[in-house]
Amino acid sequence: MLIFDCTGFDWDESNFLKNWKKHKVSQAECEEIFFNENFLVKDDEIHSIEEKRYYALGSTAEGRELFTVFTVRENKIRIISARDMSKKERTIYYEQIKKASSF
Repeated sequence: MLIFDCTGFDWDESNFLKNWKKHKVSQAECEEIFFNENFLVKDDEIHSIEEKRYYALGSTAEGRELFTVFTVRENKIRIISARDMSKKERTIYYEQIKKASSF
């Protein structure tokens, strides 16, 4: 799966509402991290039981650092969950960004 082959987003209303109620993450913020330069995607092997899942670490234009879990269905990104990055995730994110920018 190449995320760059995706043609848009496919939203499940219950996932969107859950992310908003629980973490105050908007649909626009979730989508925004996929378009910013400093963006990381990894396989979510632990949760890829019924379908392939991925997680992404990225930041919004406003600087909000988000952790999202998503899958790809019919070339569309389907966000499953989104929240602010934990301290550990922020450390991983900035280490990887720093590594990538040194090339």
